[in-house]
Amino acid sequence: MEGVGNGVKVDKWGYSVRTPSDACISAINSYYQQFLSYGRKQSVILDAPLHDEDCVLANTLAAYFVSSSNPSKRLFHLSAAQSRLKHATSYEKAVFDAISSVIAKDRDDFAALDSHSKLLKQFPKDLVTLKRAQVLCFYMARPDLILNLVEQVLPQNQQENYIYGILSFPLIELGRMADAEEAARKGLEINKHDLWSQHGLCHVFQYECRFKEAVEFMEECSSSWSSGSSFIYTHNWWHVAVCYLEGNSPICKVLEVYDHHIWKELQRSDASQPEVYLNALALLLRVYVRGQMSLFEERLKILADCVTDQSTWHIEWHLDILVLWALASTNKVAKAEELLNTMKSRKKQQYMQRGILLAEALYEFGQGNYKKAFELLGPHFDASDCKIIGASDEQLDVFNEVWYCVLLNTGQFLKAIEEIEKRIKKNEGIPFLWRLLERGYSMAGREDITAISEKARVLEAAYFEQLV
Repeated sequence: MEGVGNGVKVDKWGYSVRTPSDACISAINSYYQQFLSYGRKQSVILDAPLHDEDCVLANTLAAYFVSSSNPSKRLFHLSAAQSRLKHATSYEKAVFDAISSVIAKDRDDFAALDSHSKLLKQFPKDLVTLKRAQVLCFYMARPDLILNLVEQVLPQNQQENYIYGILSFPLIELGRMADAEEAARKGLEINKHDLWSQHGLCHVFQYECRFKEAVEFMEECSSSWSSGSSFIYTHNWWHVAVCYLEGNSPICKVLEVYDHHIWKELQRSDASQPEVYLNALALLLRVYVRGQMSLFEERLKILADCVTDQSTWHIEWHLDILVLWALASTNKVAKAEELLNTMKSRKKQQYMQRGILLAEALYEFGQGNYKKAFELLGPHFDASDCKIIGASDEQLDVFNEVWYCVLLNTGQFLKAIEEIEKRIKKNEGIPFLWRLLERGYSMAGREDITAISEKARVLEAAYFEQLV
């Protein structure tokens, strides 16, 4: 410990922080809890510098919190931290270096990850730094790197809250579903209200087409979600709605989730609109691809009106791509073109080339220009190559389904059959895929179409009885 008791206290992890203020440390520890639990009250970190304006850790964490929403305030807190850095503890200096790298204007992702890795080698119990690294790796499309970091610090955190939820997600992204389920269940043994462990277990259920189990589990957990941020609240409900959709439930079940648990979130004064829009659009695109938009058409128009607001643009590539589709499919072509042009002009364009091609294709798909969409995606498209847009495999699946529809709508039924059959080998319990395959077989004049139709019918009937 670095002089504990002499103007130095310890935080939740047991690491030294230079401050004489108990209230400052309390605010920092409350922020840790909020951050790891996806809580709505992460702004509590702004209280910490009010209790001690000289605390480097307080100002550094505050700078991270406001980094995306208030650049001037970010600079204020970062400058305050830097001006007092020579008096900081070694832990505070390491956090300052890590956060400075991750919120830098021209961020180098690998350099930022390296600074987090160095911090965790010296201070392995800092799960907030681990969680920041997870977010960073997600947008780098590198689940392998975060898995390495989690495994590095796991021996020092065997019974810690939230560690197993963090572990489960890269295992999911790497296709290690049995290990991911074990990790998520371990996290829930420690804390049954760990929203990220709940989320991880639902991912496993969905991947294995255990839709009834997923819905029952998530709806049982849902009473714990109201304290969560707009992201986790609407995203967990998005998973529920997708399970209803994949399991051939009546479309009114999906509509109910959309209206009461996703769109309704916007009525809250502390709602984050972009996070709600992302989950709302991601759900409506799936409904659209499945040809079940009749109940949702007015809702899509209302949503498209909302996302013409440029303040929602360029927050996430994934969101921008979904916004493009919504604008194009509701005849807001001028706005869609404006968004697309600004996406193309952004920095790191080469880095995001696959994302831009996907964006252009969704713009064309939304307008019904299927031939042009195919030309953009090409004959070898695989949505998993687009993880760099900041989306999980589950979120990317819909873009493969868009591609299957594009293939069928442009008469390339043999290619469509080949690709759909490959997907069914991995996820044979999704009725919609069998219906797409049935359509391809029909176009090809295949005599064995009856077996495909029967498989789809049996799955639909079974899931309908389970989930209705």
